[in-house]
Amino acid sequence: MSQQPTPDRPSSPNTVLSTVLGGFGLIAGATYPVRAIATFIHTPKLRPYVSIPIAVNVVVGIALYVGLLLPGLNGIDATIARVGTYLEAFVARLPAWLSFLNAIDNLLGWGLRLVLVGLLLVAIGLLLVQFGAILGAPWYGQLSEQLELLRNGKLPIAEPMTLKTIARDIWRALMFEIKKLVFAAGFALILLLFNGVPLIGTIAASVGGIAIAATIVCLDFLDAPLERRRLRFRRKLGIVFGHLPASGSFALVCLVMISIPMLNLLAVPVCVAAGTLFFCDRVWPKFGEEVGE
Repeated sequence: MSQQPTPDRPSSPNTVLSTVLGGFGLIAGATYPVRAIATFIHTPKLRPYVSIPIAVNVVVGIALYVGLLLPGLNGIDATIARVGTYLEAFVARLPAWLSFLNAIDNLLGWGLRLVLVGLLLVAIGLLLVQFGAILGAPWYGQLSEQLELLRNGKLPIAEPMTLKTIARDIWRALMFEIKKLVFAAGFALILLLFNGVPLIGTIAASVGGIAIAATIVCLDFLDAPLERRRLRFRRKLGIVFGHLPASGSFALVCLVMISIPMLNLLAVPVCVAAGTLFFCDRVWPKFGEEVGE
């Protein structure tokens, strides 16, 4: 007989203390990529589901970096040069005792360069996730199923594969991507309005942009077990927000991993596995009946 989620029980003092010390899941959420790697090491039968997607990611990654990284860096250099010219002209019109602003001008230039390069790497990483997930979907789906079976001992009952179910799955995948774009674009527009406020607006827009990117990443890497249960996009989003701060730290670690060149070629299958483990450990026990168990 398959194991069913147990009803909530009063938390013991040790459980409460463990929760508080763990930052209410903040620390635990960030460890799931490491847990996924440990699972691969101790479960050799999972490795074939990882090797082929990594090869696909290498091909996609080379194409993206050749096509986007070099032109992007050239564009950043041109932008920094234009901003530097404007600031130098502005400082030149100031009184001589304000000449120390030239040093601040240089610091601002380097700071702006770091921010723009970081945003470029994040953007390329997100594209790698999208293309890699689409091309590697058959292997990622099997990897997630094997992990969930290993962890929970069962899978939701699958529908027979027919032309109707295949067409529906393709439609759901397409709508999932469109809804993510609409979600990101809507919040990006709001952040763009905030960006007009000097200093505070820029900081808010930068933090908000990272939050949007992390939310998209979390949706992507939690999607395999959630999509097996045919959940609506709004419900998936609710699960992401409902498991903060653990889902937030998980998403931020994955976002960093997919943004680092070379590491991100290996990061996607690790993060897919980490998302399934996160679901099995933190979502399924609490919402087992609600998500279709």
